[in-house]
Amino acid sequence: MTVENLKKIYRANTVLDIPAFGLEKGLITALIGPSGAGKSTLLKIINGLVKPDEGRVVFEGAEFSRTRHYGIGAARKMAMVFQAPALFNVSVYENIAFGLKVRRTGRRETAEKVTEIAEWLGLENMLRRKARTLSGGEAIRVSLARAMVLNPRLLLMDEPTANLDPMNVAIIEEMIARANKERGITVLLVTHNMFQARRLGERAVLIISGKIVERAACAEMFENPAHRETSDFISGKMIY
Repeated sequence: MTVENLKKIYRANTVLDIPAFGLEKGLITALIGPSGAGKSTLLKIINGLVKPDEGRVVFEGAEFSRTRHYGIGAARKMAMVFQAPALFNVSVYENIAFGLKVRRTGRRETAEKVTEIAEWLGLENMLRRKARTLSGGEAIRVSLARAMVLNPRLLLMDEPTANLDPMNVAIIEEMIARANKERGITVLLVTHNMFQARRLGERAVLIISGKIVERAACAEMFENPAHRETSDFISGKMIY
């Protein structure tokens, strides 16, 4: 996935201005930065949910821009998990199966795929439960399963553990790491948790005021940042 000359403007305010950006295939990239920096907007543009005002995103040979949309083949190779999972008030099984049904997958194949991903993520005992009975951590796990069952090549995650207790954070982080290592899924993870970025990320990207300030190997960025803004941010200083 690459971004070229990307700009997004809201009410005459440029919230994203990224000349070039790319993800290394098969790695977890942590996208960090202060609130309002444009991280979530960037994820939504990459996922095709928000149109850029200028520039384009190229994924799997398809382009998304102000005037073009991804082809269905490319669009089906990425998935997104939001901070607040929008689950339907039906069973966990039906929530996980939703994307497969949209793609008109047969019942038998759907059942096989849902069962397989549920077992892989340790959700097999939840399949009959209603979404409204789930805890926050369980809901995020189901949301991740709903994305994973589609076998994406790119997984976009927007603060998936922001409101979770430490135990559930650890569970979700393990799932993300397994998705990457065992299935080769490229992951772009937005997080405010610097410890999480260091634990999971192989690459890190710092964005401030819509601009990429620094991108580097995660260990290098945290141990030897190249820019003062990076050092200030990861040390907890206020950045505007």
